[in-house]
Amino acid sequence: QVQLVESGGGLVQAGGSLRLSCAASGRTFSTYIMGWFHQAPGKEREFVVAISRSGGSTNYADSVKGRFTISRDNAKNTVYLQMNSLKPEDTAVYYCAASASDITYYTTRPSQYTYWGHGTQVTVSS
Repeated sequence: QVQLVESGGGLVQAGGSLRLSCAASGRTFSTYIMGWFHQAPGKEREFVVAISRSGGSTNYADSVKGRFTISRDNAKNTVYLQMNSLKPEDTAVYYCAASASDITYYTTRPSQYTYWGHGTQVTVSS
């Protein structure tokens, strides 16, 4: 069992930055691929980025490449999402999730993730 708690969301102007954190409980954090998803009102939950167990491999959605950076600290059971050059279309609830999948590149569907946080709201004003 893994419990995930996101933090760091808020209101920011377009072009600004935010850093999201996701703290995990349990001693098995390093055995999971970790991902971030976002969900805007009236839309489906969408993949943002995933990171491998060691942190050595990542996979980004095209919409955030070059602007967002995922990282993890297995000693602290925490995964981070640095979001730069934010756009109004980035406005959504951001969720972190844990997957027992084997290959980071292909772990992009919500159904592949077992554990989810409750989400943190990110609002980007124009």
